[in-house]
Amino acid sequence: MELNGTSAVVSGGASGLGEATARALAAAGATVVIADLNENRGKQIADEIGGLFARTDVTDEASVQAAVDLAVATGEPLRTGVSCAGIGWASRTVGRDGTPHDLGAFQKVIAVNLVGTFNVMRIAAAAMAKTEPADADGQRGVIVNTSSVAGIEGQTGQIAYSASKGGIMGMTVPGDRPGGRIAPGRQLR
Repeated sequence: MELNGTSAVVSGGASGLGEATARALAAAGATVVIADLNENRGKQIADEIGGLFARTDVTDEASVQAAVDLAVATGEPLRTGVSCAGIGWASRTVGRDGTPHDLGAFQKVIAVNLVGTFNVMRIAAAAMAKTEPADADGQRGVIVNTSSVAGIEGQTGQIAYSASKGGIMGMTVPGDRPGGRIAPGRQLR
């Protein structure tokens, strides 16, 4: 898909894989919205790549909608939605002292990594579905959800992180769309 003259939203775009993705999309000619909580770094990256910044909590529907709306408001068709926002920290199911894993910590990782990815995916896909097809095949855009081998193999102390990444894999493979499904690596039509 041609990226030049399109817009994109990258959650977690202020650092790591998200930043690298935002830079690559911008280098290909897309206007990128950096959707992140880190305002200082997010604005800096956006300025460097000629993009925009939207302070975004991926667990909050209105926050994600605002980031997608900002991309749409560029006047360039939204063709790319990338979820790189994620968190994780080590905690065993039962600690060495016998205490159970903190439920709130587990829920936070699931909320940011899994629910946040779903939030970006669904809101960006809905905006893409309203655009005119980009080509004769009817392609409108692409959603990229980042996961981890931890979603398959896991690691000691990474139960929340592994569960969230396995969940991302589980919801990405079916990738429902009107009239069928999106196979891994296929573009939204």
